Amino acid sequence: MKTIIHVNKHVIARNRKTGSNDPPLTVKTYKSQVSAHEVEIKGSIKVVHRPRKPLACGAHVWIETTDPVTILS
Repeated sequence: MKTIIHVNKHVIARNRKTGSNDPPLTVKTYKSQVSAHEVEIKGSIKVVHRPRKPLACGAHVWIETTDPVTILS
């Protein structure tokens, strides 16, 4: 199963502005979407930069893997 991980710059900006500590990482599979502060990827990854065809959420850079991803926090 492919997993896509990206950093949500809007969450980072909101955290700076409000002083909150919301998790800025989004970990997506076809089954679920989870926010996290830290993830660990066991295996190979591919870092993608696709400014002309971003993800539906607007991300232009993300990490893809088919290996296990552990959400640490």
